[in-house]
This record gives sequence, C-alpha cells and structure tokens, in this order.
Amino acid sequence: MKTIIKAIISILVMLLAIIIIIQNLQELSKTLTLKVDFLFWAHETPQMAMYLVIIMAFLLGIFTAGFIGIVERFNLKKRIRILSRENMEKDKELNSYRNLPIVEDKIEDKGLGERD
Repeated sequence: MKTIIKAIISILVMLLAIIIIIQNLQELSKTLTLKVDFLFWAHETPQMAMYLVIIMAFLLGIFTAGFIGIVERFNLKKRIRILSRENMEKDKELNSYRNLPIVEDKIEDKGLGERD
C-alpha cells in the first residue's frame, strides 16, 4: 500500500514539474552564461538554456545525495559487523556459563551456643 501511495505522489510531482516547464518554456529557454572567478582560476561557460542549468543542478544534487547515502550505508554495514561480532562473543560466553555444572558449597554454620 505504501509503494502505491509513493508512486502516486511521484507521478503527481512529475506532472506538476511538467506543467510548470510547459507554462514557462519561453522563459526557461533564455540563454545565459555562467562565470566562475577564483583568485587562481577563472572559467566562463558557453551560452546555454536556463533549463539545462536547472537540470544540471538537479542531477548534481541527486549524485551528491546518492554518494552520501552510499558512504552512510558502508559505515552502517561496518557497525553492524562489529555489533554482530560482539553479540556472538557474548553468546559464546553465556553458553559457556550455561554448560558449567552447578556446585553448591556447603557452609557449616556454627551455632551461637557452640564453642571451639
């Protein structure tokens, strides 16, 4: 059920984006030039449509989020391996205590009236 709702929401968002793009196609088709000017490096892109800049920014965001997700996944897998190893060690220790024989030491109580 959740996947159906997610799919419906995704389709609605895509339709909304398409409607916005179609209604603003003339404005998004205007060309622009991006300039980067650092102290040690300067670059100017050739003229490109604004919608290309938007698509490139969107794809850059997707790739960045994906890379961060992959790094986080590897860190979580490493943590799971460490915790699983600790859990196995504790299970072995617990099982070793379960297999020990039960020995009761009898302590001789000396009564109050008895003397050495």
